[in-house]
Amino acid sequence: MTRIVVDAMGSDEFPVPDVQGAVAAAREYGVEIILAGDEARIKPVLEAANPGNLPIRIVHAPEMLTMNDKGEDLAFKARHKDAQNSMAVGIDLVKKGEADAFVTAGNTGAAMVTALFRLGRIRGVERPALAPVFPTATGSCVVLDIGANPDCEAVHLYQFGIMGSIYAEKVRGVKNPKVGLVSNGEEEGKGNHLVKEATPLFKASKLNYFGNVEGKEVIGGKVDVAVTDGFVGNVMLKTSEAVAKLIVDKIKSAIKSGGPLALIGGALVKPALNQIKKLLDPSEEGAAPLLGVNGLVFIGHGRSDAFAVKNAIRVARNAVDAKVLDAMKSAIEESLKK
Repeated sequence: MTRIVVDAMGSDEFPVPDVQGAVAAAREYGVEIILAGDEARIKPVLEAANPGNLPIRIVHAPEMLTMNDKGEDLAFKARHKDAQNSMAVGIDLVKKGEADAFVTAGNTGAAMVTALFRLGRIRGVERPALAPVFPTATGSCVVLDIGANPDCEAVHLYQFGIMGSIYAEKVRGVKNPKVGLVSNGEEEGKGNHLVKEATPLFKASKLNYFGNVEGKEVIGGKVDVAVTDGFVGNVMLKTSEAVAKLIVDKIKSAIKSGGPLALIGGALVKPALNQIKKLLDPSEEGAAPLLGVNGLVFIGHGRSDAFAVKNAIRVARNAVDAKVLDAMKSAIEESLKK
């Protein structure tokens, strides 16, 4: 049975969404759940969720990392061998082989630093990358990096491409994924210095390299993996989320203010609008993988509800079942032989 550690102190409203989502996942996906966090706060929420005989247990972690933990203080709490915060305790279970993956809706920076210090990197990977899935006209696209590495070198983008391709194939089920470099033009030769330096690495690789892609090609579904640095990727992510929310809000506002006929029309198109809302809702995916660390780590939004946490656990389970970490290690090893 797949074993997933959930940071029960992760979300903004912890531990309620974290625990409720974990119980729902154990019930629906047949996974074993380990809740890392303050047992005194977790236990009553768990009991209220009526877990019955589901395989769920608590590992006590009396401390937690928050948005206030930064710099040297964060580094100390992330790497200290006897750290008792929920992220460190949970990730250590993965490192010791007592769990298969770690899921958190906590501070993204803290999760990345803790995972990097406690798990280390896959051999040959210089920079781990966050890789969420964007909805597209033809399905979905893995985009990386979206914030872990604002400043990158060409070799980092190449490694992102390898990891993103493996993830798209093994977890998303895309055969021979098309990989593109995010640029300000489709033509080769366009882009900043980083894109131009990375292009020869991609062209000489075994990746199914598509070439340069603009934002419209990413959303249009031209590629299955879009590679960029964390600065551009983060801007893409936040802009796309804001635009999606704007569209949904504007449609709702137009229906409400359009009079009786608009309300009738709104009722008729409600099923279609719900499908669109589901497509654009990040909680459907739940969490993004942190690719490149020597273990499976998934990071969700702080505002995650129980539904998002449940889906994050599903995504983590799929990655475990697909043996994506082993595949990624093999692909990176192969790239080092050049």
